[in-house]
Amino acid sequence: MTQMWLNMGPQHPATHGLWDLFVRVDGETIKEAQTKIGYLHRGVEKIAENRTVEKFLPLNDRLCYVANSSWTTLFVMGVEELLEVTSPERAQYIRVIVLELQRIASHLVWLGAYCSDMGLLTMILWAWRDRELMLDLFQFLTGARIMHNFPRVGGVRNDLPPTFRERALKAMDYMDRMCDEYELICGRNELFVMRTKGIGALPLDRAIALGATGPMLRASGLERDVRKEDPYLVYDRLDFKVPVGRNGDGWDRYTVRLEETRQSVSLVRQCLQKMPEGDVMIPGFKMPKVLPARAVYRRAEDPRGEGAVYIVGDGKTNRPYRLKIRSPTYIHLLGIPHYIVGARVSDVPIIMGGADPCMAEVDR
Repeated sequence: MTQMWLNMGPQHPATHGLWDLFVRVDGETIKEAQTKIGYLHRGVEKIAENRTVEKFLPLNDRLCYVANSSWTTLFVMGVEELLEVTSPERAQYIRVIVLELQRIASHLVWLGAYCSDMGLLTMILWAWRDRELMLDLFQFLTGARIMHNFPRVGGVRNDLPPTFRERALKAMDYMDRMCDEYELICGRNELFVMRTKGIGALPLDRAIALGATGPMLRASGLERDVRKEDPYLVYDRLDFKVPVGRNGDGWDRYTVRLEETRQSVSLVRQCLQKMPEGDVMIPGFKMPKVLPARAVYRRAEDPRGEGAVYIVGDGKTNRPYRLKIRSPTYIHLLGIPHYIVGARVSDVPIIMGGADPCMAEVDR
């Protein structure tokens, strides 16, 4: 049979963002694949070298429009490590609450889009409807629904509003019930199971070799989570499990992210119960006019995997001499050609969607 190249992207709904996937097919079977990125490149790392830390903070929110607080918090933690300062305990609990609410919201966006790729349109309506509860909490806490600009070097911008605890607990109770509903509508749906089990399988040895992290790696069977192995903020004081899969296929990526959503709900509850009183910013703290002449590497567990920042100070200015951002999606996209070979063309959206790409953080 004659082979041909098909171009899927960059404006293709299955790619979940602006990137190109070239596949060489023999009939319906994929024989080779190539990825092409760069359509959203904005030079964020270079911009950081020409802005002070305070002026660069809002740009971190734009690194991923679905998990923006994760990146801003990561950058702030990197700067705090560079300056050798520690934010107040209450601020750290608030940061964890925001991070876990962000993880829930991110996984809901993924679940809705993932299901719509295979024609299960009910789930995109349910998941994105329930995400609105998370956005309501963000708006109540930060004043913004998407781009929060909430973390600050030395703490957070403001304390929890008076009724935030009650509203958040009510939302978490609702999410517990809805996770069971998601399991019913997806896990007991024969078409969903058929379209995900055995599709896009990534064996553990291959996942490690390709540098996979986060849900992609855990779906392949390795229990690795930065929040556990290199605890930051107050994660070492909280009790949570790290879900893992077996085969690294589309089904395991679904079950891992669904269980992570449940664990995030539990983490939010624990933070609200254990949070002490106190300051949310280091009293009297001001950003120094000169960053120390040294480098730090800070990593954290983003909803998509292990994100990290490498920050270098020059000892002369209050601007980073160098900022390097590690995007987990970037690694996962580069790995897709290595495990998409042999799949059917109809399974391409399932395989690409399983990586949960966010192109803004990839191109930067």
